[in-house]
Amino acid sequence: MNINDWLPVFTQHDIIIKRFIILACYALLAKAVDVFINRVLGRLVKLSRMELDDEILGIIHSPVYWTVFCLGILHAVSIAPLPPPWEIVLPGAAKSVIVVIWSVTALKIIRLTLRQKTLETLLRRQIPATAFNIITKILRIFLVIFAVAWLLGVWQVDLTPFFASAGIAGIAVAMAAKDSLSNFFGGLSIFMDNIFKEGDYIVLDSGERGEVMEVGMRSTRIKTRDDILITIPNSILANTKVINESAPIPRFRIKIPVGVAYGSSPEIVGELLLGVAAKSSLVSRAPDVESRVRFRSMGPSSLDFELLCWVDNPRDKGRAAHELLTAIYKALVEAGISIPFPQLDVHLIN
Repeated sequence: MNINDWLPVFTQHDIIIKRFIILACYALLAKAVDVFINRVLGRLVKLSRMELDDEILGIIHSPVYWTVFCLGILHAVSIAPLPPPWEIVLPGAAKSVIVVIWSVTALKIIRLTLRQKTLETLLRRQIPATAFNIITKILRIFLVIFAVAWLLGVWQVDLTPFFASAGIAGIAVAMAAKDSLSNFFGGLSIFMDNIFKEGDYIVLDSGERGEVMEVGMRSTRIKTRDDILITIPNSILANTKVINESAPIPRFRIKIPVGVAYGSSPEIVGELLLGVAAKSSLVSRAPDVESRVRFRSMGPSSLDFELLCWVDNPRDKGRAAHELLTAIYKALVEAGISIPFPQLDVHLIN
């Protein structure tokens, strides 16, 4: 039943009182919705193990209350014509408040969803924090554009000239900022392909090796082992060969070549190298990546072996190789195994 049917005793001259009664009814309805959200829905969401639904309910609590009240304003002003300019100002203001409230609410829900790693769960992949920042900024831009267009529509502003001028301006901006746009879409491709993330050790096609410090909207920053920060545009990085030493697992295998003199026992050399690897604190102890020794070749002046072992973090690659080479040299000397070096015999003929 329409609330107007409840007020037959009022005449046309009592329209102001009628509007106040409508507002009061909607205020009570808003309070009832508020109580329903707090006491009924609040208890239901507490039964779940997720924290996301509790926080979303807390975010939409106030917007629902004020939306119901603004709908009451629209209902109150619609029962009879208002004097100018209030017939445009009051409905437009109420609709604008609803648009602003729910735009801000949508942005809060987007931030909350990204912070709770819901997108990671849906995509089933680990996403770096900078990618979340990029997604948030993109969604914020689209949300602001949508809200502004909706507000202009509420106030009955003709958008045709705006879209025409925006198209011309967009072409000009695209021509002037094509490099920035290519870097931006390069960053998106890095995120979508999940090439690397912050903290990974990568090797570029040009030879630079370092830790990824930040993946921005325009460029990626890499810190080398010499503590030099390299900034690379995303458009270049997305079209070059990149070796990720931290993926798919952070462990990294190192190869230590060792040459011993002919006459040495391959079995003794193998046991010696494995013993050195077992004593190193940097070599991984995981059961599926145990150290091994391979007899590679009989070279021109030495028997060539290779010690293969794993380190838990690629940043320890250089230090682990240094410690292993030092320990191997000492162990070979103590065992009396010669380390040959290339020699050249010159014969003089009279």
